[in-house]
Formats: sequence, C-alpha cells, structure tokens
Amino acid sequence: MDIICSPAGIVNPFRPGQGVMDIANAGFKNVSFDLDMCCSSYELEHFGKLSEEEDTADRLFRLISRYPSEIGPFFEKMLTVCIQNHLQIPIARAPYLPRDTKRTDLRGQMFAIHEECIRMCGRTGCHYLVVRPLYARTCEVSWEVNREYYLRLAKAAREEDVTILLENQCRSMNGHMVRSVCSDGEEAAHWIDELNRDADEERFGFCMDVGVCSLCGQDMREFATALGDRIRAVVLRDCDGQHEGALLPFTCTCFGQPQTDWLNLIRGLRELGFDGQMILYIPDTINAFSPLLRPQLMTLARTTAEYFKWQIEIENLLKKYKSIVLFGAGNMCRNYLKCYGEKYPPLFTCDNNQKIWGTDFFGIEVKPPEALKSLPEGCGIFICNIYYREIERQLRDMGIENIEFFNDEYMPSFYFDRLKGV
Repeated sequence: MDIICSPAGIVNPFRPGQGVMDIANAGFKNVSFDLDMCCSSYELEHFGKLSEEEDTADRLFRLISRYPSEIGPFFEKMLTVCIQNHLQIPIARAPYLPRDTKRTDLRGQMFAIHEECIRMCGRTGCHYLVVRPLYARTCEVSWEVNREYYLRLAKAAREEDVTILLENQCRSMNGHMVRSVCSDGEEAAHWIDELNRDADEERFGFCMDVGVCSLCGQDMREFATALGDRIRAVVLRDCDGQHEGALLPFTCTCFGQPQTDWLNLIRGLRELGFDGQMILYIPDTINAFSPLLRPQLMTLARTTAEYFKWQIEIENLLKKYKSIVLFGAGNMCRNYLKCYGEKYPPLFTCDNNQKIWGTDFFGIEVKPPEALKSLPEGCGIFICNIYYREIERQLRDMGIENIEFFNDEYMPSFYFDRLKGV
C-alpha cells in the first residue's frame, strides 16, 4: 500500500520548497498532484464570466481554464522540488466543478483540461488520475453523459498508460448533503465494469472519498465491499458528517466519539485486502495550525497514515512470521483467538501474572515471559495488551526481538462478554 500526502494547504506551487521539504522530512515517500491547485472549482464555475484582469493580481500564469496547456508549466517548479526531495507522484486529482454546480455547458472545456491532465501524468510517470463524474440534470441521463465523456478520455489514457479513477459524489439538498453520482457501491461497480468493457481493457477504477461517505451517512464497509478490487485509491479525511471538511483523521469528535465511521472503513478495506493508494488529504487541519508547528504536525499526519496501513494490513503482518506467540492473557488475547486463532494459531501466550502460569486460556497455555527466550527462529511476538510500550521495553530489556503490536479495536466482530477481572 502506498501512503500519499496531498500537498493541498501545505505547498505553495510558486514557492514549493518549504512545503515539499516538510512533507519529505515527515517521512512521506509519495505526494499527489492536486491539479485543482492551478484551476479552482470557483474558476471553472465562472468560466466565461471572468476576465483575466479579474483574476488574482499575483497570479503568474494565465487562467488554466482558458489555457489548459499551462498546467504543465504551472507545476514545473513543484515537480522539480519533489524530485530533489525524492518524492514519487503515483496519483493526481483533476480539476473539478463545485458539487452544487448546475452548468452543463462546460463539457468541452472540461475535456480539454482533463485530457491535458492525462498528458501531464504521462510525462511525469503518474499512473492514476482521479476524474470526478460530470454533473447531469437528471439521474436518467447521468450514466450516458459520463459514459461518453470517460470513453473519450480513455484514448489519451491508453496512450499515456494512465488509469482513470471515478470518485463517489454528494450534493447539497436544502442545506443537507445527500448521495449523488457513484455514491451507491453497486452502481459505481456497474459503471466501472461497463466502462472497462466498452474500452476493451481495464482502464478505469475507483477512488473512495471517505469524507463523502461520511457526509452521506454510509456504511463504509458495505460500500467498499460492493466495489471490491475496483478501489484503487482511498482519500482519508475527517469531517463532522454534515459539512465538507478535510481534517486529520480522528480529530473531528463529539464527546470523545469520532464523527467518521473509521471502524467500518478499516473493516471493509481489510476484508478486501486493499493494497492501493491511500491519500491523506488534510488542508483544513494544516491551515488551522501555525506554519511554525507544521513539521511536528506533518510527522503526526504520517504516523496516522501508517496506523491505517497497519490496521488494514494486519493479516499481512501475521503472515510474515513462521510462528506466533502472544503476550497477554486477557480480553485482547481472547479476541485474537476468536478472530485469527484458527488461521494463525499461536504456540502459547505469556503473561506477567504468575498466578496463571501453566493454566489454559481459551485452548492455549499461559507461560512466563522467560519462555520467550527459547522461541524458534522466525517467530513473532504479538503484544495483546494496551500497555504496549511498557511491555515492549520489558521484552527488549530481555533481549527479545520480532516484537509486534496487536490491536482489537477494528476486529471483524465485537465481543462484549468481557472477561471478569481483566
């Protein structure tokens, strides 16, 4: 799985050095090209209504909506700095109209812009381009309009070896965000399959925007599993479930409870064995902090993204070892055994409580920590206890290696029958 940082809110494309450096120094290896940075939804919505003089006074380039060929020069400096900082660019997101647009007269201009975006992806070695579906006045004609549009783009995508990703959409209805094009998992899957069939190759995939799912109150596990391996990218962003937002995951809470359904997102992607592009999109959080705090904030952002990767790929971690031993004989150990015990059976479990040494815990023996010193080669020790760091230090002081953490917050099922005294 590739962890990707969106430059939105972080990088000034005219002076990209500091922003790109902050991303690279935080440990990110990949960055997306958010091409709407050069052509905003406001600019597109007012295409044909604004003169060039009405655009911002410090703009260094002409209106991109009028001159799509300027997209490349606009990002030239940023691309150079990314290369200097050893950042890869595996995915880009094309400019788009606002969600509440009513304009259907811009398809020709949008095509010119999106085609140029594809060309730029080809020149920079970027393999994925997210292109939002076009607005249509009725649901009945939406498929036909977008089918024709995407298949026109497919020719350029084929030449540049770029995969076009559709994205789930929402719309405002009387101030409330409701589902729109491709926000139904089965419908979106049908669109992707039909486009690939008509293109005679697998040229289309899907980008799952977590924020849209949250705004529409969707079960993300159900949405993700309906799309299956068609999902090539996931946009991670937090919001309050009512308004558009792009916050760092886990930061939008109410009375200590998350407003985004992270539980079912992780469950769904774990079931799929998701191994695509995970894009961290957090401009609202970035802009709320002082630039002086940005290096530390970006480190937290990268750690948060790594946490999602770890949770989603938990089975890959279990498969890594020839054998497994658990540390902890409590609820978390019990939950491991119920969910993974049959597929990845542990040799035994350890616990610091000497009163239970030699006893049987849900079918496995409980041993003292000293037993870890005689493990077979290639055995992993998974700490099943919330005091991870304390136990990790204990084991490292004993000279133990291959230490991993296990967490049961996002297990396939909940087990509410808590063990007494644990």
